[in-house]
Amino acid sequence: MKRRPAYLLTVLAALTLLPACSKQTDQQIYDAQEKRIDTFVASALKKDGSYAVYNRGSIRVVLTPVESGDSLRTDGVVSFYYALYQLSSTSISASNLIATNNRDVAGSSWALSDESVFDIETVKLDESGFVEGLKNGLVGVKTGMECYIVFSGEHGFGDRVLGQIPGNSALVYHVWVNSISNE
Repeated sequence: MKRRPAYLLTVLAALTLLPACSKQTDQQIYDAQEKRIDTFVASALKKDGSYAVYNRGSIRVVLTPVESGDSLRTDGVVSFYYALYQLSSTSISASNLIATNNRDVAGSSWALSDESVFDIETVKLDESGFVEGLKNGLVGVKTGMECYIVFSGEHGFGDRVLGQIPGNSALVYHVWVNSISNE
């Protein structure tokens, strides 16, 4: 029987442990993000009348409460303006703005040849491919509501890089709800 060199066994053992280590690293990243998210949410809740709603890994911080009207269901349709930020610290600013369809947020610094990027976004929540964190945060919104929807990379795009969004990114959507429909 041929003996394998000891270093080969060590390499094989390390390779079998690699997925477990990388998963643990992802969990450590998400845990650190949750701490930043908690700090961000606590700061956002200082506005009078604001409150937080927790839903399956997403936190919706309602900045402009709406008392009357229907709440968006999981199979509803919502039209909204948004500003998407990467939450790399405990706050959001123009420096970590990734995308927006809100002309006021974009300001004059975004010189665009295609003005359609400022069109209102309309989505049906039960469509496949919809990012889990945003979907869970939108469930329950009402027409006229302004809110932040915050979630870790675990409920976002995971370790995938998507355009300007780095893998394992905690994200904040600043959302202005124009209308909802629960057909």
